[in-house]
Amino acid sequence: MSSLVRFVGRLAVRVRSLTRPQTVILTILSVCCLGVWSAAATGHQGIALSLLASLLLGVLLGILHLSRWISGVYRANQNANRELRLIMEQLQRRVVATVEKERVTAGDRHQDLTRTVTRGLRQSGHGTDLLLRAQSREIEAMFQLFRQCTPRAPMPSSGDFALNPTDLLDLLYLVRLRRPQLVVELGSGTSTVWLGYALAEHGGKLISIDHDPGYARQTRALIAAHELDDVVQVREAPLREVTANGKPYQWYDVEQLADLSDIDLLLIDGPPAATGPDARYPALSVLAGRLAGTATVILDDTNRQQEREAVQRWISEVPGLTEEQRLLGRHTVLSYSRATTPVTV
Repeated sequence: MSSLVRFVGRLAVRVRSLTRPQTVILTILSVCCLGVWSAAATGHQGIALSLLASLLLGVLLGILHLSRWISGVYRANQNANRELRLIMEQLQRRVVATVEKERVTAGDRHQDLTRTVTRGLRQSGHGTDLLLRAQSREIEAMFQLFRQCTPRAPMPSSGDFALNPTDLLDLLYLVRLRRPQLVVELGSGTSTVWLGYALAEHGGKLISIDHDPGYARQTRALIAAHELDDVVQVREAPLREVTANGKPYQWYDVEQLADLSDIDLLLIDGPPAATGPDARYPALSVLAGRLAGTATVILDDTNRQQEREAVQRWISEVPGLTEEQRLLGRHTVLSYSRATTPVTV
């Protein structure tokens, strides 16, 4: 009994879920079945057969309709499958094209990166090779310097703001060759001590100028330690405004240079570039007239643009000034002659 109740309940639920056309068709079929049963029960065989034929015809029409509906669903499913296939093919082509494009781009980037890394390695190797060669030159120059001089106290370090050993070696070579009686140095330090030893060999004198009191004191202490007081004099000359070629510059106080004349060798290694643009250009505007009849001018740090430009301006502005062939280091040697005859080595 409980099974029958459950069946009836499920059947009622399904009936309630039918659409209106389905309900109408089910009602007609139920009426036909009831009519066939009633006609057969009352002995009206003709009516029963007629109703039964109508019922079978309705069933056939329903089957035919269901078949057409299933065919339509099948065709719609086929069309949907074709459209889905087309969409998948288009998506696949796009994915393949995108992947191929990224692959080509990645290949190009890889080649660019490879070239960049290779170029960097070559430049790094070349730079390392140049550094090793430069270090070898400086070490060789340092050995030659100490073979030429026996210092009486520890020598100050070279390089950085001071002259490199190669520059010092060339400087001392020129001093021993030309034997200047008066050397003026703009910017004191390591070179002051080396110049003092070289000038002491032939009785020359050195006036070293420095704008920084602290550096001047350090240099005086070095000169005293090396017992070169009778050869070297260190002067403090604070920076003042000086006019050179109609333009103001920060340069040494000219009052500290007023007594200088007949300068045989002028070493320009100051003021530092940090004191202002073209810091060393005023040197010959102030001191060209105080050079000896034949003199040597040395400018350090001509590996820098401002110093190279200063050399060219001096040559064009100072009669009798010519550039000599460079031997060692980063400095430039200039020869001065009032008779416009270059000094030759």
